Amino acid sequence: MKTQRGIRPHIAIFGRRNAGKSSLLNAITRQDVAIVSEVAGTTTDPVEKLMEFLPLGPVVFIDTAGVDDEGALGIARVKRTFKVLEKTDVAILVADVRCWDKTEDELLGAIRKHDIPVIVVMNKADVAPGRLSNEPAGVPVVYVSALTGEGVDRLREAIIEAVPESFISAPAIVGDLIDPGDAVLLVVPIDMEAPKGRLILPQVQVIRDLLDSDACAIVVKEREIRSMLARLKEPPSLVVTDSQAFLKVAADVPENIRLTSFSILFARQKGDLSAFVQGSAAIDTLKSGSRVLVAEACTHHPIGDDIGRTKIPRWLAQYTGTRLSFDTVAGNDFPDNLSDYDLVIHCGSCTINRRLVLSRIMKCRAAGVPITNYGLAIAKSLGILDRALSPFPGVCDILKNKDTRCCNNGIAGK
Repeated sequence: MKTQRGIRPHIAIFGRRNAGKSSLLNAITRQDVAIVSEVAGTTTDPVEKLMEFLPLGPVVFIDTAGVDDEGALGIARVKRTFKVLEKTDVAILVADVRCWDKTEDELLGAIRKHDIPVIVVMNKADVAPGRLSNEPAGVPVVYVSALTGEGVDRLREAIIEAVPESFISAPAIVGDLIDPGDAVLLVVPIDMEAPKGRLILPQVQVIRDLLDSDACAIVVKEREIRSMLARLKEPPSLVVTDSQAFLKVAADVPENIRLTSFSILFARQKGDLSAFVQGSAAIDTLKSGSRVLVAEACTHHPIGDDIGRTKIPRWLAQYTGTRLSFDTVAGNDFPDNLSDYDLVIHCGSCTINRRLVLSRIMKCRAAGVPITNYGLAIAKSLGILDRALSPFPGVCDILKNKDTRCCNNGIAGK
């Protein structure tokens, strides 16, 4: 199975039309993955290419439309290009070696504003040898000819050097919460929304992380919990459940066994667990007419009792005893009018990368809107949030002290 987009570093290529962005992508990957033309504006929308980029391994390259596009349609394309910055881990700014001016300076400033590692590529070095007199300072600059291949190897080295360390030593999902040899009970309901013949991505990734941590994963459905616990000579070190089954699992698992959910584990790995916990407190402030935005990272086809569209609204209405207003967005959609909402509830984010999740948290913070995630919102509405955070004592202190500051992202050992 292919490595999922959400755990690959995202390397995006920006620049003007006809700066040679698509040609450069083909040169870096040694494949014709992007359409190349002398006609300006050939790339009209951000295009993602999943590649193996040794020695990093699986990455996502993003080819974008030119930032100097014109007209009503061109302006829309430029807006989409700049939105790519929200999920970019490494930016490559491509310029024609014969032209660096205000357009490139503004683009470099936008990249720096997002605090993204950036590499400046002076392309077409074959037609204008030598260095640019007004070369940008404070960033790696590589002179390249996408046509001849000159400098491409040096660019590959610069990309490897720029990729954040977190992708070289990927953080654990659950491995730092247990010891080698521990048993972890995973509760996986099989309902209408369960994909036929396979597990969903968070479940697969947690199982893999446990195996990588030399722990034992025991997978059961929610009605098998008590019988499995009775068979074990020793209790499991941790129980991880689908958030939708929280109430039954909490009732069947003894209080002395730590309990959390897949969604909460991913709130920590993909985002900022402390910020999401703080956001969950806003559920107590919701009143009749409050607007809640439900944000899904994937674009699954909702059926039956959908968690984001049906179950969470129902549980929140029951908890608050009020009539709330809900809007749902999916995929790359995330509105600019966040201040219109009283709360944002994000999914577990298993299909997108951490930078995009953190970007959305920062957007909510700038708009003064609290943000939480599915697992925390469900645990809060069911009255078991303290229990669901038992594996993360540092974050539990936020609830006890009602601390509104971000702390250590909830990383706590056994």
